Amino acid sequence: MRPRTAAPILLALLPVTGCTTGPSLENQGEVTAPPGDSRHLTIGSAGFTESDLLAQMYALLLNRAGYSTKIISVTNREIYEPALESGQIDVVPEYAATFADWLNAKKNGADATPVGSPDLAATMKALRALAAPRGLTVLDPGRAVDQNAFAVTARYAAEHHLKTLGDLGRSGLPVRLAAGDECVQRPYCAPGLKKTYGIRITAVDPKGVGTTQAKQAVQNGQDQMVLTTTTDATLDNFGLVLLADDRHLQNADYLVPVVNRSRAGSEGVRAALGRLNTVLTTADLARLNEQVDSWRRLPEDVARNYLESRRLVPRD
Repeated sequence: MRPRTAAPILLALLPVTGCTTGPSLENQGEVTAPPGDSRHLTIGSAGFTESDLLAQMYALLLNRAGYSTKIISVTNREIYEPALESGQIDVVPEYAATFADWLNAKKNGADATPVGSPDLAATMKALRALAAPRGLTVLDPGRAVDQNAFAVTARYAAEHHLKTLGDLGRSGLPVRLAAGDECVQRPYCAPGLKKTYGIRITAVDPKGVGTTQAKQAVQNGQDQMVLTTTTDATLDNFGLVLLADDRHLQNADYLVPVVNRSRAGSEGVRAALGRLNTVLTTADLARLNEQVDSWRRLPEDVARNYLESRRLVPRD
């Protein structure tokens, strides 16, 4: 009988002090030990829908390759990243640019110049250089990317002939933006929209990133644009459409598995998880998120059905 995926469980991870199974100290240098291949792997989820779905898919693919797995939910990166270094967690789904900047800030301080960028190759190079001394291996990115994105109503887009953020900048239209309050200062939000696209942001309405309240504010005309993500599958429900990031303002937040090298750095793990890279797209991920968030289906069922439909795991 092949191993089955365990349901997600909450784990009270202890602070990482004293003995660990990986080189989790700062500036430990180049990792030279051979990659490990533990047959019993713990997969971490960050506790939101997309991360839960990816953790379930990772577990199913690893099970298919002969590993036994369990999934734990740890919602705070400040907790799960040290646990990944120590071997309490073996695998997590991450986002390339965001994780690169997080590790960079951890090493060089909160004011360090960001290393994540819209250039995927440069971002991956920086991320792997930061991860390796911590005993972490960053596997290859797939096709799916979860970036910041900006949406307007379909009616507004049609009225003003808008398909891209560049179109909006050239239009000269005043734009009230529904977003998180941090958007006022984030370089990839209001300042970037002004600098890169020349968009006239008149105000930031602090309603959150992709929240129902924010989308409704655009739907009813209180605001003209909302900050959301490329894997938001609820836009149609509010009559919204994304404007393309045609000048590549947003960072390369492609999905990447990150593993503890000493326990899960083997070719077997790489091959098992790499099978997802050839099929999972941004649009696929948006639809899977929708099935959980809007249709109230369980992440484990949605993940299994998707992998079965792509013939990556056999049907039960």
